[in-house]
Amino acid sequence: MTSRMQRGLSGIGRRGARLLLTGGMLCGPVLAIADGPQFLNSGQVMNGDLPFSEAVRHGDTLYLSGQIGIEPGTLKLVPGGIRGEAQRAIDNIALVLKANGRSLADLMQCTVMLADMAEWPMFNEVWRGALSKPFPARNAFGTTGLALDARVEITCIAAAD
Repeated sequence: MTSRMQRGLSGIGRRGARLLLTGGMLCGPVLAIADGPQFLNSGQVMNGDLPFSEAVRHGDTLYLSGQIGIEPGTLKLVPGGIRGEAQRAIDNIALVLKANGRSLADLMQCTVMLADMAEWPMFNEVWRGALSKPFPARNAFGTTGLALDARVEITCIAAAD
């Protein structure tokens, strides 16, 4: 498919579009056939016994479940408080992305939940060390509790170019 055709299809999801081509000419209307969502569990970070999917892919978009700073394959938080947990959560996000053909560079938007907003500056230090510009869009809020008494939970959306 040429770049010109891709630009023309951008309104209907160029990656998901399937074209009927005959002799190099477009025949009939162009239809986007959307594949349904795929519910994914790579086993890289979480075991399959939890009541949610590790990620869901719909088209070119990958929606990740929240990650906390657990050692992969366990429900045990890493030591090191906010710094250790933030780094491990980001590393877990990277594992899920890699298992699904993506990387941290594909992140579009992330939501950060902190057990204590006073730890915001320390979290930002870890974030800046783990990701590079251009940073994904991000929002954050403080909570009154996270799973396993974690200090931080991060959920993200990734998309391929």
